[in-house]
Amino acid sequence: MAPSGKESEKAETQRGVFATTHWSVVLAAGDSESPLAAEALEKLCRTYWYPLYVYVRRRGYEAPDAQDLTQDFFYRLLDRDWLAQVDRRKGKFRSFLLVAMNHFLANEWDRAKTVKRGGRIFFQAYQDDAYEERFQEDASGERSPEQLYEQHWALALLETVLVRLREEATTTGRLEQFNELKGFLTGEKRSMTYADLAAKLSATEAALKMAVQRLRRRYGELLREEIANTVADPNDVEDELRHLMTVLSG
Repeated sequence: MAPSGKESEKAETQRGVFATTHWSVVLAAGDSESPLAAEALEKLCRTYWYPLYVYVRRRGYEAPDAQDLTQDFFYRLLDRDWLAQVDRRKGKFRSFLLVAMNHFLANEWDRAKTVKRGGRIFFQAYQDDAYEERFQEDASGERSPEQLYEQHWALALLETVLVRLREEATTTGRLEQFNELKGFLTGEKRSMTYADLAAKLSATEAALKMAVQRLRRRYGELLREEIANTVADPNDVEDELRHLMTVLSG
């Protein structure tokens, strides 16, 4: 059955919106001199620095080397000439990034150490002991490098969503409410009942429950938007969401 006019219009709108997501922009730009693609790729790299650092550390590299490796990898990735050599046909940025890192570790690291980096893109160095302290807390157990990478990929994505929610709450003057209600999203143990929290926020219980519902709905919308930024096809969003939820529950 052919789609109705409204369904076709909705699908066309979704494709138009999806064409502006980060990974789609990078893929569509190919090897052209696209500042929009460079900006989109740089934003993705900044977001997912730590999952790759965890991966490299779990591969057996010491902290200073892992920091240098991860940092140099992203410098190389943001270089169009090197990016053109890596297969970007993978539908998900998550998968592409891991393949590219393995390629870098196998073929590029020794040569990259001798190259003095520079150019117009400034990529913040992460020589910070806090990352290593976090790794020591996160790396307990028998999880493989790939499992740790995927877990922290998912956590980085969720943190990005919370940051966006916090920014929206700040803009609308609801930051206090957001700080009190975010536990309903993250699963944090709550010390107050709905009645106590409603009294604290000068609201009714019914209004508070409605606010939680709205927050959860917006959380879901932003989560799908962030996932869309990392896949090449809008049909992959729900599959990727299910995969990441499985990763987090493992």
